[in-house]
Amino acid sequence: MNFLSHYYFDKFNADANLVMGIVLPDLIKNASKQANLYPQKNENLFTSNTDHEGLLHGWKKHLAVDVLFHSSDFFLEKTAILKQLIIPTVVETPIRPSFLAHIGLELLLDHLLVEHRLINVNGFYTSLSEVKRESLKEFLILCKFNDTAIFFKFLESFISSKYLLSYQKIENISYALNRICMRLWPISLTDLQLHELTKQLLIFKQILEKDFIKIFEEIEEKLRML
Repeated sequence: MNFLSHYYFDKFNADANLVMGIVLPDLIKNASKQANLYPQKNENLFTSNTDHEGLLHGWKKHLAVDVLFHSSDFFLEKTAILKQLIIPTVVETPIRPSFLAHIGLELLLDHLLVEHRLINVNGFYTSLSEVKRESLKEFLILCKFNDTAIFFKFLESFISSKYLLSYQKIENISYALNRICMRLWPISLTDLQLHELTKQLLIFKQILEKDFIKIFEEIEEKLRML
């Protein structure tokens, strides 16, 4: 799941550290592609500090939500539908339609949460802003992540730009998907291909919108049992 979909499960949580924790794995990966952190394997390192405990709790919840989402029938069914829709758009490119369908589904779920006013995006950014930077830095260092300057530069840009608000427009999702693909394959979709991708995403949105909330309800129920 993407940032806002993870936030959905804690949209009313007053613990800013937990909110940061639920998106921290993805923030780290965006800031430094080589980073591999496993704080859940050394939980004893974080038990003496309440800020660190909140970050760890959020981190573990992120991992749990991703496992539940990616193993769900919903994920398999929806990515299969989207994959078939976008194959003609990328057929003459090295881009894997399955990859594009995976990320496309996640971004569209964020889009629908915002469109249906099921989350407050500004509230999400406010929570991230409230986290004590020194506590977060200490947490990262305990995780043996030393590129903290690079991370905080990315984090402050992520917060100040409020980029996730751009997902309210489907054409911006197409643009974001193209940028993500460019990190893996040395090509860019043409304007015509981006237009076609947007058209297929709009078709898929109509399908997804009918029952998208079910995956959130399903995951929420399973989280209660963990």
